[in-house]
Amino acid sequence: MANVTFILFPEFQMLAYVLATETLRVANKCAGKEVFCWQTRSATNLPVQASNGALIAPDTVDWQDGPDADLILLCAGCNPLDHLTARVRAFTSRATTRPCVIGGVDTGTVILAELGLLDGVKAVLHYEAEAAFRERWPDIHITDQIYCLDGRRLTAAGGTATGDAVLAWIARDVDEDLASVTAYGMVHGEVRRSETPQRSPNTADPVLLQMHQLMAENVSEPISIKEICKRLGVSEKQLRRRCQATYNQTPSAYYQARRLEVGHHFIINSQLSTTEIARASGFESLSSFTRAIRVHYGYSPRQIRNRATKPKSNTAA
Repeated sequence: MANVTFILFPEFQMLAYVLATETLRVANKCAGKEVFCWQTRSATNLPVQASNGALIAPDTVDWQDGPDADLILLCAGCNPLDHLTARVRAFTSRATTRPCVIGGVDTGTVILAELGLLDGVKAVLHYEAEAAFRERWPDIHITDQIYCLDGRRLTAAGGTATGDAVLAWIARDVDEDLASVTAYGMVHGEVRRSETPQRSPNTADPVLLQMHQLMAENVSEPISIKEICKRLGVSEKQLRRRCQATYNQTPSAYYQARRLEVGHHFIINSQLSTTEIARASGFESLSSFTRAIRVHYGYSPRQIRNRATKPKSNTAA
């Protein structure tokens, strides 16, 4: 029997957790026997609140045993490092001495990085957290995929990708045929390839897909369109024509839009100053960043942050 341990952090994605546990349940049903068992722990040792407000109580608060697990998944949400307790550190440290796959879902990847568990492997995390992650851990290979199973590490962007990630682990480490049958039992169809990008750039053009990846990897220190064309092996005229035909934008405009998305995420989800955010988004000056944000989103950085942090009023039903 294969054992799976879920470690939940405050504001974890309920969808990801449900998909992971349902994948194991359906696999048992398809196998006609109990192939998998699973246990849920809480990083705080208390009932933990998911991003949708639901509370999940841990199955155990005893961290001394084991971990007797074949797969450990850290499921996290906003500010994951605020809840990285000594018990989690010790538990995962013991797990590294065993033939166990340790994974992170959504920002669980951030915790794996903080614990030094991603050295020398590829990993993924939710695209909204990618820019900040690259700033803090520039040497870790983050790739734009929905999940990545690399050796003893399994990382997933969260959401529906979590089901694909668990199915991929089952196929590789448990039973490939069972993974396939389980996917169809979940009305999931074929398991998506790990290389599937998190956000489809709405094109099958391999050149534009590579362009998108290069831009995502070079936000805080943008590279020139000329350099991008050189790496892609196309002329600037060819790239412009393809980009205009698909996105109705020049490559430069497409690049700036991606950088502004990163800036917008930092404004809403971090305590960084606007100057720091401008620099992290690849803008040379605060004024140019503020102007570009206002044009793109219709509000200044300060207005966006104020709107995001303004308490929502409760109205009687």
